[in-house]
Amino acid sequence: MPLNRAPEGGRGTTVVLILVIVGVTVLDAVDIGPELHQSAFLGIAPLYAALRCSLRRTVLVAAVYLLCLMYVDTFTVVDWAPVSRITAVFGACLAAAFSVMLCRVRLQREALHARTSLVADTVQRAMLRELPLRAGPVEAYGFYVSAQEGARVGGDIYEAVDTPHGLRLMIGDVQGKGMPAIGAGLEVLAAFREAAHYHDALETVADRMEQALARYNTRSAEQGTDERFVTALLMEVRDGGAGPPRGRVLSCGHIPYYLIRDGAVYERQDGGGLPLGLGTLGGEPRRGVPVRPEPGDRIVLCTDGVTEARGPDGTFYPLGERLAGWTRLEPPELARTLRADLEGFTAGDLKDDATVLVVGRLAETAQLSIARAAAA
Repeated sequence: MPLNRAPEGGRGTTVVLILVIVGVTVLDAVDIGPELHQSAFLGIAPLYAALRCSLRRTVLVAAVYLLCLMYVDTFTVVDWAPVSRITAVFGACLAAAFSVMLCRVRLQREALHARTSLVADTVQRAMLRELPLRAGPVEAYGFYVSAQEGARVGGDIYEAVDTPHGLRLMIGDVQGKGMPAIGAGLEVLAAFREAAHYHDALETVADRMEQALARYNTRSAEQGTDERFVTALLMEVRDGGAGPPRGRVLSCGHIPYYLIRDGAVYERQDGGGLPLGLGTLGGEPRRGVPVRPEPGDRIVLCTDGVTEARGPDGTFYPLGERLAGWTRLEPPELARTLRADLEGFTAGDLKDDATVLVVGRLAETAQLSIARAAAA
């Protein structure tokens, strides 16, 4: 950010501060009592400008302050010795100079913060696409909130891709939160994006994600950092041709998802398995579970930052109960309502990263599926 760019409201602040300085100077000039000089308190004006205004406007306020103080100390204070006048003028010069330096340092820090935020935004867009996602006939609305103050990325991951093997969707939660979890999440996410296009079996996609995380954990161990595991839920939907679409779900230790169908809410835990990074501890390979998607279905996926969110009284967020009252909402409105309700329930104090995806078929696609089913 350029140093001479004023923050919002900087012009009005500058005008007010100059008017205050001039007004107090006039009061001191006409005041017949030399015991009290209001201008002695004017040093706060350039300091406030340094916190609120651009560098150019701070210099202007400081210059007006210095000229007014020099006038007061030179012409209106009749009982001061020359040394006292020099000391007062020197103090005013220091206050003005300090204000300008303070403003410059503040603006440099703001510029650095803006550049850092830009880099963080770029990393987030590379790691997590902005919601809503659209892949083939499906849209996914929702939100991602990092529990770490000021952080824009964290330990939750998600993706939806349209592949030669059908639509594939993934949501995951890396052990831990904040910066230490980003590396593991990026490895798993990149592996999913690659494997989803080249492997027919959803189980093989999960294996590739496991292998990528294992390599990351090996490097982490060599560097003396903690190894991590990732819970993930994988879904795919394939076109059934003349028949209904075919679906499959594979859970890698992830929490259940919710199915909204015909005005009812169902909690589903399909295809349980160990989290990624812990797969070698199990004696059996992960197996997906076939599901039968129907027109009008909506799927709500989330991470445990949502289901384990606590209110001020310590109670957990009742996601299933809340969804039961929102079954008529369309995915975009459902996502907005859920986010607002979660923030209100926790009073804005989330202890873990929270991600929600509300997945539904595009309206025109759903109508086409109904027409095909009727024709069959």
